Amino acid sequence: MKAEGVRARVRAEMTEEIKAVARRHLASDGANLSLRAVARDMGMASSAVYRYFASRDDLLTALIIEAYDSVGAAAERAVAAAAGSGAGFADRLVLVGHAVREWALAEPHQWALIYGSPVPGYQAPQDTIGPATRVVLQIAAIIRDAYAAGRTGPQPEIAGRYAEELEAVADQFGPGVPPRLIGAGMAAFIQLCGAVSAELFGQLNNSVDEDRRGFLEFQMRGAAAFIGLT
Repeated sequence: MKAEGVRARVRAEMTEEIKAVARRHLASDGANLSLRAVARDMGMASSAVYRYFASRDDLLTALIIEAYDSVGAAAERAVAAAAGSGAGFADRLVLVGHAVREWALAEPHQWALIYGSPVPGYQAPQDTIGPATRVVLQIAAIIRDAYAAGRTGPQPEIAGRYAEELEAVADQFGPGVPPRLIGAGMAAFIQLCGAVSAELFGQLNNSVDEDRRGFLEFQMRGAAAFIGLT
């Protein structure tokens, strides 16, 4: 192997190791990451870590993108499996919800990083936008396909500034999708995030302790009904 290839492989391995150590710090310290602490755990000088990530924010961005991509991939697999099995559109939405919840239960600290409290002083760059939309795009695809198949209920008109703002995201749903459906899809995503966060952050304690999967399904069935999926 040429020297360039060896260096590239070593750099990739070190980058992954730094991110792995940083994820462990997420579990113990939250998003209050310190490159010095990461370097200490790796037995490196902090200056060596800066060769791979120029700042704490660069490392946070890498972790955030990975988290968004991972939960987005889980949602995409759920939609593909549901479509392949012939599941109805409401069932597809429910299955996306379960996939996202199961990912969050397995990766609670990554969920907190992307859907919890904002990290003080951190400004997310444009690089995070694409990965951040992967879950909502799966919801959009379900709605678009249901609308094209005539499997959504009657949609009341939305007028005014809100309807105009929804036009900015209409291309993510598909041509001709009514603003009401676009707004309902966004509401479904927010309801999903809220339901998962309520479970992870202890807001269901002493109220829903036995069947939290059922709680999530109830939320997503309600979202499907609000969308008008039939």
